[in-house]
Amino acid sequence: MENYPISKHMGNLNRQTLELANAAITEGNYEEFLFYCTQDTQWTFVGEQVLKGKDAVREYMTKVYVEPPKFMVEHLIAEDDFVTAIGKIRMKGEQGDWDSYDYCDVWQFSEGKLHKLTAFVIDNKT
Repeated sequence: MENYPISKHMGNLNRQTLELANAAITEGNYEEFLFYCTQDTQWTFVGEQVLKGKDAVREYMTKVYVEPPKFMVEHLIAEDDFVTAIGKIRMKGEQGDWDSYDYCDVWQFSEGKLHKLTAFVIDNKT
């Protein structure tokens, strides 16, 4: 229990970093978002694909985020080097319609930056 205060402090700093990074995405400022990522960031979309490095993430964002996505974070849980975000996201699809998804993102931080993402994303047809 000795490390609890430090652990809680790091979790709160990481939570704030994720909130700033997500704000940059919703504003369409993808380069600012990438500032918060490690150079060797890795995103795993469970059951779909794995992106390795900032360049792969940049390419993904350019292709998939036709317009900035809209997030509704329902829960944000921070502990040690991990922050988990649970909520809903709406993204504009190729046909111009807004598609809705439920998501759970588990972020692992390294030296205060977004390092690894494990994303569980489910199409919400309702």
